[in-house]
Amino acid sequence: MADGAAVRSEGDRILDVVVDALEDEGYDAVQLRVVARRARTSLATIYKRYPTRDDLILAALEYWMERHRYAGVPLTTQHGGASLQERLMALFRTIFEPWERHPEMLKTYFRLRSSAHGQKLFRFGFDIVAPAGRELLSGVDADFVADLDAIVTSVIYGLLGRFSAGEIDVTDILPVLERTVVWLTRGYESSDASVAAESGFPSRSR
Repeated sequence: MADGAAVRSEGDRILDVVVDALEDEGYDAVQLRVVARRARTSLATIYKRYPTRDDLILAALEYWMERHRYAGVPLTTQHGGASLQERLMALFRTIFEPWERHPEMLKTYFRLRSSAHGQKLFRFGFDIVAPAGRELLSGVDADFVADLDAIVTSVIYGLLGRFSAGEIDVTDILPVLERTVVWLTRGYESSDASVAAESGFPSRSR
C-alpha cells in the first residue's frame, strides 16, 4: 500500500510540474529534462509512464481539467425554474471560466484537440459533461438537442481556433457563445410556445 501511494504521489508531482509550465509559459515550455529535474525524478521514469511528450502533456491537461474546468459540472443543473438559456449558460460558464483564468491551458487544449490525441481528449471531457447535459436537456425536443449540439460545437471549435490564432481574446468566447445560445433557445422556445398554444398543453421548454 505504501509503495502504491508513493507511486501515485510521484505521478502527481510530475503532472504538477507540467501544469505549472503550461500555465506560466504554454505548450512549448514543457521540456522533459526540466520536468524530470523539477519533479525530482528521472527521464526513464517519465518515459515509462508517458511514451511521448504529447502523452505527458495530455495527461497533465486532463489532470488539470478534472480539478478546474470540470470540477463544478455536476452541480450546474440545479437551477429550479431557470430557462433553458439560463441553464445552458450556467453549464458553459462552469466549463469556460477556468479557461479565462488560464488562457495558456486553453491554447494547449486546442492544440491537442486538433492533434492525433483529439478524440481521446474529447472523450474525456464528454464523459464528465454528458450526465449534466442530459439532465439539463431532459424533456427538450430531441431534434432541437441534435441541432443545438452541432451548432454550438462548431461555434466553440471556431472560437477556440480564433483565440489560439490571436484573433480574439479569451474573454470574447463566452459572450459570443451566449449570443448563440440566446438565438437558438429563443427560436426553440417561441416555436414550443406556439405549438403549446395551439394544442392547449403547457410549454415543455422550461
